[in-house]
Amino acid sequence: MRASAILSVQDLRKTYGSGESRHIIVDDLSFSLRRGECYGLLGPNGAGKTTTLRLCLGLTRPDSGYVTLVGRPVPEDARAARVRVGVVPQGDNLDPDFTVAENLMVFGRYFGIADRVISERIPRLLEFSSLAAKKDARISELSGGMRRRLTLARALINDPDLIFMDEPTTGLDPQARHMIWDRLKTLLKEGKTILLTTHFMDEAERLCDRLAVIDHGKMIAEGAPRDLIAAHIETQVVEAYGENALAWAESVARRLADRYEISGETVFCYTNNAQPLVDSLADANGVRYIHRPANLEDLFLKLTGREMRD
Repeated sequence: MRASAILSVQDLRKTYGSGESRHIIVDDLSFSLRRGECYGLLGPNGAGKTTTLRLCLGLTRPDSGYVTLVGRPVPEDARAARVRVGVVPQGDNLDPDFTVAENLMVFGRYFGIADRVISERIPRLLEFSSLAAKKDARISELSGGMRRRLTLARALINDPDLIFMDEPTTGLDPQARHMIWDRLKTLLKEGKTILLTTHFMDEAERLCDRLAVIDHGKMIAEGAPRDLIAAHIETQVVEAYGENALAWAESVARRLADRYEISGETVFCYTNNAQPLVDSLADANGVRYIHRPANLEDLFLKLTGREMRD
């Protein structure tokens, strides 16, 4: 691990249960974050992402391995380390008894910040999150997007060096997601570091400088999004669907595609030369198609599979 890393994780391991019921949740995981980057953790449900975040924050004790968070060993010195960290959890655990501004004030006091300093920061954070007009509103009066932006503003009250974000845009409409993305890009430009978990592949591709794909607690790929796509996936994808798509796949795609997969009524054809496939679809009855470059979702599905996870 690099000494200058703002977060270093080495050989981290966590299991639950014993005997036949023993489950490995995090399996000898190692990675590090450079200051000023957005690093993504991607994986199916149950892959170990949230447990990894808890281990990094010192909220769960590992069975083995080492974590250094903002220069401090975790979990031994986790409380002091978390003073320099902001956290955006999966759920909006805002206090409904307080107004927007009061939520920020109370949370800032948890860090021992003087009320005067918090009061100076609140207007800037409300402006940053486009909530200045909602300063005195109760949490019940806010939309889902507003609550999510307030949760982000709350995570910044201590002016952290590193921000943990656990699926920050889940449940938001496209407009709210894009607003959150804009705010995160602003934080990165200001030199903040972000550790992000997300199920949205477009979100990871837009925001992450580097990312790790983990499954069953083990890292299976790491790198810049476009580098990983180039290393693991053919350059072009043709998605064919419709009542005759499966028959077309059996007679044509199996010959012309480098490989193909079937999910429901859709045939995903992966190739470095899509033109023969596209030409074959021009006059295919009962088959529609989309021709596009390979993306991070294609990488994710190839590495982790298409089966549903609970």
